[in-house]
Amino acid sequence: MTPQVTDHKGGVWSIAVPIPDNPLGHTLVHLLETDRGPVLIDTGWDDPDSWATLVTGIGACGFAPADLHGVLITHHHPDHHGLSAKVREASGAWIAMHAADTAVVRRTREAEPGRWLDRLTARLATAGAPDEHLAPLREARAQGRGRKFPGQGAALPDRDIGPGELLDLPGRRVRAIWTPGHTPGHVCLHLEEEHPSGRVGGFGRLFSGDHLLPGITPHIGLYEDPEALEDPEGAGGPQDAGDPGHPGYPGYPEGATVPDPLGDYLDSLERVGRLAPAEVLPAHQHAFTDAGGRVRELVAHHEERLRRLRELLREPRTPWQLAMAMEWNRPWEQIPYASRNIAVSEAEAHLRRLVKQGQAERVPGSDPVRYQAV
Repeated sequence: MTPQVTDHKGGVWSIAVPIPDNPLGHTLVHLLETDRGPVLIDTGWDDPDSWATLVTGIGACGFAPADLHGVLITHHHPDHHGLSAKVREASGAWIAMHAADTAVVRRTREAEPGRWLDRLTARLATAGAPDEHLAPLREARAQGRGRKFPGQGAALPDRDIGPGELLDLPGRRVRAIWTPGHTPGHVCLHLEEEHPSGRVGGFGRLFSGDHLLPGITPHIGLYEDPEALEDPEGAGGPQDAGDPGHPGYPGYPEGATVPDPLGDYLDSLERVGRLAPAEVLPAHQHAFTDAGGRVRELVAHHEERLRRLRELLREPRTPWQLAMAMEWNRPWEQIPYASRNIAVSEAEAHLRRLVKQGQAERVPGSDPVRYQAV
């Protein structure tokens, strides 16, 4: 199949790399020409068809995989970082990522097989998931399934992307913008060069990863979700889900610094809005202008969602009950099994924001944990 390759001019290309069995359809892997050879921004999902599409797409841009000089990863999710090991094997290219996401990759690679199922089951139970939802997870663990987790085959990055850093890309000016929220180490990359059309307002082009998308609200969940396999020992992450921990958050010891992913995301959005790029080149959907307008839409969306959640919390609810009552793109009954886990994580991230703002609190002694408006 001929890949969809777009020439964005000025030595910037995008290749639509398919994501198998996913409504997103594809990841837009960007290729940036430099004086030392092409550099990829993200790589796509680790799948034979995806790899074949990426190789063909690189050829359509006028290069071979062996020509690749480096890879910049916006964040650790498998539809962005999945093919990094194959790219490195084919080219010897360096791979760079923010240290916070590199730590997640390292823990994922080193995790005991099946451990992510244990963590996911425990966290969902704490969030109030019913037995019928937990039963398939427990059965999978008992049967030894779930031994392979997406991302365990991804390469361990060998370079860090530092916030505000002007990256070492000869002939180009690319600055890293740390934008935590979707993941703790998500970065956007600002190409600090005039837009090739010369007619677009704003300055430069922004490779936005999943931080800023034209028609999708990026998922904002908890950084310590079992899917990320956070290690509680020495990494500042949560303890076992059964630990009474921090009175506001199960699994956190008293006095621990509790991450606020939604707060991080909203702060990051404001930072990108002030940047005012002429064009945004996201990892999904399509390129677009008016980054500031899209930022305002997303901020308003989350503010409205927080307001509605506070109304729902007039009566105590578990995170699972809250997720069931929230507005999604389809009724709860139609949301697929795995997507419900993501929905609960998003509900918990919004709960955490309300608690931090003093607008909600945990019901003392509740098990499973419940929250209520203050």
